[in-house]
Amino acid sequence: MNRHLAPAVAAKSQAIHIGDHLREWRQRRHLSQLDLAGEAEISARHLSFVETGRAAPSRDMVLRLAERLDVPLRERNVLLVAAGFAPAFSQRSLDDPALKAARKAIDLVLKAHEPNPALAVDRHWNLVTANRMVAPLLEGVPERLLGQPFNVLRLSFHPEGLAARTVNLGEWCAHLLERLHRQCETTADPELIKLYNDLKAFPIPARSGPIPADSVAVPFRMRLGDDVLSFISTTMIFGTPVDVTLSELALETFFPADDLTAERMRAIAARLG
Repeated sequence: MNRHLAPAVAAKSQAIHIGDHLREWRQRRHLSQLDLAGEAEISARHLSFVETGRAAPSRDMVLRLAERLDVPLRERNVLLVAAGFAPAFSQRSLDDPALKAARKAIDLVLKAHEPNPALAVDRHWNLVTANRMVAPLLEGVPERLLGQPFNVLRLSFHPEGLAARTVNLGEWCAHLLERLHRQCETTADPELIKLYNDLKAFPIPARSGPIPADSVAVPFRMRLGDDVLSFISTTMIFGTPVDVTLSELALETFFPADDLTAERMRAIAARLG
């Protein structure tokens, strides 16, 4: 794990000064005070005073610095509170009436992606919802692994879950771990870091070799009956969200990587009616 993550986890367990928060995020983004000050259009001297507690930033300055540092919305609220201001970004359940339009948009995207599988996950990779093409791919997985909500990554690594039927397990799991590691570095989320460490403990084979130069993506190849289905995945997020929940939601969509997979997915959809 990146050596900068451990201090971040410890910091989250106690209230710290706004200057300490800003310095941690600046260092996490590998920016000098001069770099950040230039991007935020303030003096490096003033930024230094803010970080050391000799000056108090305004609400607008906190938000401006957070935007330049690409701080997640959840953590921008933390910065504001540490500076003595009220949170700026709401955090609602997807069942909240205020997010009805967003939930409808999610359902429309998932439905429109059929006959191919697609699902939505929260910031910790717990399943939020999925289209009807996902369930047939999970047939035979023990029910105890599919309790709601279940963690999509844990299911992918579990020997009784998708790991048992993933043909290119080493390559696929290495790809997922790399994605999760980037998320850990970006967010410093303790639960994501724990998930990363838990997944690394699963008995996953090493990647067989480097990704071929002519590859455009790492495919997910899984056995389904007598067939091997091959998918390429993409991730969709909401553009410029102002709600914490929506900012952390991701839609994972899978496209057939070959004709056999496309044909089998159409056949499954026809069977489902």
